[in-house]
Amino acid sequence: MSTTVDQLTTHIAHLERKRRMYGGLFAAIFVVLFIGSFIVAEDMNSGSFINGLSQFFDYPAAVVEESFEAGGAWFGMLGKNVPSLIDTINMAAVATLFGTCFAVILAFISTKNLSPFPMLVPVARRMMDITRAFPELIIALFLIFVLGASPVPAMIAIAFHTSGALGKLFSEVNENIDYGPLDGLTASGATWFQRMRFGVLPQVMPNYVSYALLRFEINIRASAILGFVGAGGIGQELRKAISWSQGAETSALFVLLFLTIMTIDQISSYLRHRLVGRSFLQTAS
Repeated sequence: MSTTVDQLTTHIAHLERKRRMYGGLFAAIFVVLFIGSFIVAEDMNSGSFINGLSQFFDYPAAVVEESFEAGGAWFGMLGKNVPSLIDTINMAAVATLFGTCFAVILAFISTKNLSPFPMLVPVARRMMDITRAFPELIIALFLIFVLGASPVPAMIAIAFHTSGALGKLFSEVNENIDYGPLDGLTASGATWFQRMRFGVLPQVMPNYVSYALLRFEINIRASAILGFVGAGGIGQELRKAISWSQGAETSALFVLLFLTIMTIDQISSYLRHRLVGRSFLQTAS
């Protein structure tokens, strides 16, 4: 018996040494590749990266300095850029709304035990894979080339990506529900819509709302980024401010974005707690 234990201990120690050796080897290869790629990139940029490190904090310092120099006028910049912020929020809200609706449809079709069309389960899952595969920026650039520079291509691009991202999350929520209420509704002769309405939605709605609001935050940032490529909103104003080296304007735009994201996060937490509490009370009753 002791011989077997000793052999097992020796074997485990051997495997551990092999694991450490392979881990160290991969780490060394990664370091070599990283350093090599950095050297190549540095040569291609004529040493601009190393030279730029000493100036890394110059621009942020200039932004802060100009913001203080602006004084009370800086708060006027906040108010002046509110309409652009509202445009960005509207783009994100519309895109999130349409993306969430499509995500719910895809989630129920792609969930095996809930799908009304079991044959379409793999089709819906591949559709979600496709919509997640393309970043919003790539889709928006293509649509702007076709439809022209406007908020519409940005909304379509964000909604397209949102439907796949939320659809995947929603389907995972569907797969983890308690099937007891569904069995009871099925035994009582409820239709598919009645089973989903009274057996599934009360369980998944808190997570649905939480994920949708989280995605709304992400989409606001995506809308701001797409403004750099002609989609309008606060991103376009931010591009102008950075291009024209308007430090005070740039900081005002960043503050507006930060306050918006923080507010939406608080609203998301409040709504989720309310929905979770209401769902718990309905289950208890």
